[in-house]
Amino acid sequence: MTSSDTTSTVSPLGRLPLGRLHRAPEAILPIGAHGSLDDRGQLVHAEDPAAQLALALALVEATVVGAGLQPADLAQLRVSATDLAAVLDVLDVLTDRLDEVGATPALSVVGVCALPVDGMLVALDGLALGTPRRPGRI
Repeated sequence: MTSSDTTSTVSPLGRLPLGRLHRAPEAILPIGAHGSLDDRGQLVHAEDPAAQLALALALVEATVVGAGLQPADLAQLRVSATDLAAVLDVLDVLTDRLDEVGATPALSVVGVCALPVDGMLVALDGLALGTPRRPGRI
């Protein structure tokens, strides 16, 4: 898969581009909302936006890898936050990790009134585009 920035302007949210053109990916993986939940569906890191953001991103990465793609294949990522200011203060947790894995998704951060679990401050959803390294099912 080849891609190129559609603009040289960088997002006000960090080092990520405002847009990216992707040419004919072999796989399109919509990524549903991921939050800071353990394997039993219980909230982890209540009221800690940095830890919630880190765990939600780790779960997104696991979903992408489970589908046979790589974290660098993330094309779009949306952060939904109940406390927008708190999440923006710790957004470097996300952007630093994206840098580590070579991912440059278009990033949106939106404020929401509530998330599905009490105490959840952040949820991530997005889109990955790429060529699967192996057939994967989630």
